[in-house]
Amino acid sequence: MCYFRQMEIISNFAVLEGGDGCGTTTQLSMLAERFKIIKKPVLYPTFEPTDGPIGRLIREALRKEFPVKPHTLSMLFAADRNEHLYKPDGIIERAGRGELVVSDRFALSSLVYQGIDCGDDLPGFLNWRFPAPELTIFLDIDPETAVERMKNRNKLEIYEYLDFQVKVRAQYGALLQSYRDKGARVEIIDASKSASAVADMVWSKLSQMPIFNV
Repeated sequence: MCYFRQMEIISNFAVLEGGDGCGTTTQLSMLAERFKIIKKPVLYPTFEPTDGPIGRLIREALRKEFPVKPHTLSMLFAADRNEHLYKPDGIIERAGRGELVVSDRFALSSLVYQGIDCGDDLPGFLNWRFPAPELTIFLDIDPETAVERMKNRNKLEIYEYLDFQVKVRAQYGALLQSYRDKGARVEIIDASKSASAVADMVWSKLSQMPIFNV
């Protein structure tokens, strides 16, 4: 994939990745609560799509509030990510001044989801220039278990069905290996366990980052 022609790494930046229903949002929230106690390093929890104008538009599309072509959605995700990275007080600036930035999803999600939805070429072209996180934590879960978890949601988004999530898990597996081959750190956690057990495992992996020893 063209995304992996270079692998610039952002220090002090970690990402939670996984299929829908794996618990990335829950884990980011639990991590923020933990940091209220330890207080150091300073945590900046964030997420994609962002809460900026482009991110809000993406969320409306994911909720099926208006029709959008897969290629258009791929371009919107990349535009939102560019702002997320490079805006004032964005990922680059915060990580550069010594904050620990942890994001619920990043470029890998686009390569997986939009790669399935509209082919690899456009997501690869749009995302290969973005730097990679120092640490990627993949919350792995069986798609059937994930879909069962999502049954309590008021309304499912466009990707939240079993056949698509089976493809998502397979695509993540292939791309995570590409990350490793380029020297990036990838940790895989069994996300089928209880939220508190997963939170402890996330903390164990995250706390090995060099920023904790500064």
